[in-house]
Amino acid sequence: MGCGSSAPAATAPPQAVSGTNNKGRTNNNGGGTSINAGTAKETKNIDMALKRAKFEEEGKIKLLFLGAGESGKSTIFKQMRLLYGPGRSDEELRMFGVTARSNIVVAMHKLVILLRDSGLEGDLDAESADQATCEKEGNHMTPRKAYDELIKYLVEKAEPQNPPNTSGDWCGEDWCGESPRAGMAANKDAKQLILHHESIRVLWECNTMKKVWNKRASANVVDGHKEFLDDVTRFAKPTYRPSEHDILLTRVRTTQVIVEKYIIKGTTYEMYDVGGQRSDRRKWLDCFDNVTAVIFVASLSEYDQQLAEAENNRMKEALQLFYSIINNRAFSNSSVLLFLNKKDVFKEKLQYSNIADQEPFDDYAGPVGDFDQGVLYFIRKFKEQLVDEELKDTFIHVTCATDTNDMDFVLDTSTTIIRSDNLRRAGFLLAD
Repeated sequence: MGCGSSAPAATAPPQAVSGTNNKGRTNNNGGGTSINAGTAKETKNIDMALKRAKFEEEGKIKLLFLGAGESGKSTIFKQMRLLYGPGRSDEELRMFGVTARSNIVVAMHKLVILLRDSGLEGDLDAESADQATCEKEGNHMTPRKAYDELIKYLVEKAEPQNPPNTSGDWCGEDWCGESPRAGMAANKDAKQLILHHESIRVLWECNTMKKVWNKRASANVVDGHKEFLDDVTRFAKPTYRPSEHDILLTRVRTTQVIVEKYIIKGTTYEMYDVGGQRSDRRKWLDCFDNVTAVIFVASLSEYDQQLAEAENNRMKEALQLFYSIINNRAFSNSSVLLFLNKKDVFKEKLQYSNIADQEPFDDYAGPVGDFDQGVLYFIRKFKEQLVDEELKDTFIHVTCATDTNDMDFVLDTSTTIIRSDNLRRAGFLLAD
């Protein structure tokens, strides 16, 4: 028995999608509301999709990379792409190729000025005096001549009188050519490398430049670009195509929030890379919601360097920034991992730059040049920034972001720690 129309089903008017007949009355069958079968299936599919999305969202790990500028966090971010993500397109490779060439020119620009300001031109003249020796070794350009050329064109920005063709057909002959994504300044610098790569090579290989390189901290030269300068001729070739290692070493300043998603061991990781310069940090707040874990990256090798944008020791700035992050309420339920990066450069620097000679770290009492004691000293410095909790040693890694084998192990270990800590915080694992 029904309480609606008593007309036989065969003679009933067509049902509307909403479940009512063409007169607005509800159609009943055996006392229940009759729902369009197709609509019911669609509704079920939508419900399942929403549940699946909710499950995936709850199971997702949101990973935020933070740290001061040039600490190496973007390099670690690129390692994640290399280890877990898709390959690079030709457009991306050209952008990195142009930027790598630009990095070389920027580094040499800083070094040439540092040589001049350090009063080492006399050393350069003495080294260049024996022209016969230079010619015997196959060099037809003295270090002094190379220096004068770079001062003129890289520092004073003089226009070349008879420049080689670096437009039009040149772009077709050169694999990297020009890249709109790299920006106008980087493209201009890349052309300078093509024009002056031999002068850069000659000056870089001279003994005077070795003295200048040991002073590079005062000019904020990127340490990793030594590898670029060691192989400058390769970068100037028209067949140059950036390798994976070149991409890791290439310095591209992060000014926007970059998001990548990877599935690692069945778990979805949503990773955020943000700019580290002071002017970029206001953008961090937009990324603070529902963060599962923070990887804070600090460069060990920056204990004797100053910020590019302010008169402050870079390591001191990293410690202050770490304090503000580790004690931020937004991360009270988030795992925080500390990556002390650039261990290779740190080890090399200790041979001629004493930690205790730096005013913020004059309390260092360990042996001069001792890598292990230096690392332990800075680990203690970072642990001192915690107010309420203790930073477990398993959450601290001493890294070299450009070493893929090293980072493969570190990132694999870190993702395991993050997953376990996430389960512990959710109550599925007992606390240690």
